[in-house]
Amino acid sequence: MATAKARRGARRSNRLLWTTGILVALLTLWAAFGSAALGYARAGTAYGARVACSCRYVAGRSLEDCTKDKLAGMELVTLSDDDEAKSVTARMLILASDTATYRKGYGCVLQPWES
Repeated sequence: MATAKARRGARRSNRLLWTTGILVALLTLWAAFGSAALGYARAGTAYGARVACSCRYVAGRSLEDCTKDKLAGMELVTLSDDDEAKSVTARMLILASDTATYRKGYGCVLQPWES
């Protein structure tokens, strides 16, 4: 009976040690590359929203057709449009989201970034 309890305790300690190690590794990676990843995500969504908005509301193509214009590396950027507002929003996971809106005489304009 005592050996079964000891084994369960050892398994819990092992699991806790692995979980702690994984969390430390993830935090280290985020500290090293987090700001760069956010910067790339923000630039990618801004570019995607602006290009897709121009494709959709200046060129008059469907959003499905506009997704064919994505550059390599932008597979994680998703696009959605709002016909009433004449805008396209690009999102990359939970990291970034940007919207470009068509304005007559100006073309597609990104909404201002908030820091």
